[in-house]
Amino acid sequence: MLDWLRRPAGEDLSVEVNGNALPLIIRRVANARRMTLRLLPDGSAARISMPRWGRTAEALAFARARSDWLAGQLVLRPPPQTIAPGGAISYRGERLRIEHDAAWPRRPSLGQDTIRLGGAAESVAARLRRWLEGEARQLLADDLVGYCVRAGVAAPQLMLSNARRRWGSCSSRGIVRINWRLVMAPDPVRRSVVAHEVAHLVHFDHGPGFRTFLAELYEGDLRAVDAWLRREGPSLHAAFG
Repeated sequence: MLDWLRRPAGEDLSVEVNGNALPLIIRRVANARRMTLRLLPDGSAARISMPRWGRTAEALAFARARSDWLAGQLVLRPPPQTIAPGGAISYRGERLRIEHDAAWPRRPSLGQDTIRLGGAAESVAARLRRWLEGEARQLLADDLVGYCVRAGVAAPQLMLSNARRRWGSCSSRGIVRINWRLVMAPDPVRRSVVAHEVAHLVHFDHGPGFRTFLAELYEGDLRAVDAWLRREGPSLHAAFG
């Protein structure tokens, strides 16, 4: 179970990186034994996970002592991707070349390693994003129903998310939100996030029961897909701004 720490009155939860204040998020984790520091996928903040008994002042000192590491991580982030004719987008783990001719139908259509569409060139990026979101909604809905059947629970309401700090969430009201950008990832990665949130319908924390249930529910290699998201997740956020 994660308890997000409230900002103490008058305290600036940030770390200076290259002369700029980078917001710092501190979370307390029930089974944590040490502090860990990560840069969020979009580079908007740093996050420290720490034991429940840890002090905020210690977390701030921990992050500030590692400002050079954070600066290096920011440099390694992929630059924003320009989505335009002649460029490429990712779809279900495959790179598709964007082919455009104003005379073609406006609706995108899949070809062999390509995606083709017509209409105005200046609206190509917006229409490709809408197409990806539509594909995401259908794929995620199918994933959700499938995992709910396996879990023996009713399928909840599905909402698409564009969150910068998490790939999925499950509210106490049973609403599952999944980041639409996962449609750009390989199928096993997308499905692992859905399985994770379905497991929360049965176990609302991250305790041993949850981990055991998720391992039984998801058919793939959880370590492999988690590693993919840590490594490639920033590129999903770089696409379409």
